[in-house]
Amino acid sequence: MPVVVNLDVMLARRKVRSKELAEAIGITESNLSLLKSGKVKGVRFATLAAICRYLDCTPGDILDYTPSDDDLRAGGEE
Repeated sequence: MPVVVNLDVMLARRKVRSKELAEAIGITESNLSLLKSGKVKGVRFATLAAICRYLDCTPGDILDYTPSDDDLRAGGEE
């Protein structure tokens, strides 16, 4: 997948545990874990905003993009 989630890196930089972040932004630890591992197909902007506010960062600090030819087919459609 061309979009990479670097949330674990930001947590380490800010010395914040996943449990602390999950409680602060109101999501479950399991959902946060899925997000950290990149196993989700999407994230709500409100959740992303809450993460960024708590970690004092921007979405670009958490999400990265690596171009791929597959990007031309939105949602993996053929």
